[in-house]
Amino acid sequence: MRFAPVFFLAALALANPVSAAETDPAAKAAFVAEAGKKYRLSAEEIDTWLAQATYRQSIVTAMSRPAERAKPWRDYRPIFMTDARIAAGRRFLEENRAELQKVEAATGVPKQYIVAIIGVETFYGRIMGSHKVLDALYTLGFHYPKLGDAQREAMRGAFFRDELAQSLLLAREEGLDIPGHTGSYAGAMGWGQFMPSSYRAYAKDGDGDGKRDLFGSLPDVFASVANYFVAHGWEPGNPVVARATANEGAVFAPPTLEPLYGLAELGEKGFRPAEALGHDAPATLVTLEGAAGTEHWLGFKNFYVITRYNRSPMYALAVHQLAEAVAAGEAPAAVAETPAAL
Repeated sequence: MRFAPVFFLAALALANPVSAAETDPAAKAAFVAEAGKKYRLSAEEIDTWLAQATYRQSIVTAMSRPAERAKPWRDYRPIFMTDARIAAGRRFLEENRAELQKVEAATGVPKQYIVAIIGVETFYGRIMGSHKVLDALYTLGFHYPKLGDAQREAMRGAFFRDELAQSLLLAREEGLDIPGHTGSYAGAMGWGQFMPSSYRAYAKDGDGDGKRDLFGSLPDVFASVANYFVAHGWEPGNPVVARATANEGAVFAPPTLEPLYGLAELGEKGFRPAEALGHDAPATLVTLEGAAGTEHWLGFKNFYVITRYNRSPMYALAVHQLAEAVAAGEAPAAVAETPAAL
């Protein structure tokens, strides 16, 4: 369903909006001007949209201590590599095997990686977030927590204000009740936790009903996650990661997660594959603190693609290991089985 602008605004006006926290007038004026220029949104549309948002301190608090920054790998991995999450992933894959296989055949993205993304993001649809999406985007767009880095704060605030503007467009284009939907503290939503810009850019109509529904249509969800990978350069049949060994005293911290280094070059720096690979694909080096000590990993192009979904190398490695466990039936380490709240 699509809204004509006048009916769209009327619907918003009848939604009993809550008042947003006091917004700096200069910041609001700049947002109205920028969104108007970039997306041709009127000041009236933006005012009506902001009137439904409210500041949430809980969102600021959550954003200040995400697991990717607050936890080392030895504590981060057990959140996702549990008996419960692996077993649920296997059931989920089996229950949806035909649809997942169809998407894999069409895109080259292995079905276990689609399942693992959904498993890490939402525990297969069980935990899709308790924060109102609109409140999250508004709060982080205008009240982003202080980081001690003015330039970074400005960039992150601008990112969320752009997502806020795109959430209005998404509501209009897809007929979604964004003010009524809940998601993550960062404003991600649906089974695959897409931000509004990603929803607009990468969501796919997998079931052929003419809509892109990442809340209620698993075929749409599967096709959309795979399309995100494809759009960022997934290489079918190619590796994701490999364990590496390090020479004593070797230190190398690449400035990017892009796979820019040949294996010979990494070897010269003191890092080599733990086992023969049979290929010479370029890689990057990821060093993490695991339960048994320092771990070194070679991340190839497909690893980099997973980090486009979430910029954390720990996130990408958790997705990879969960995908392997779901597909291969590997026994997980002895860790807690309670799903972590997202």
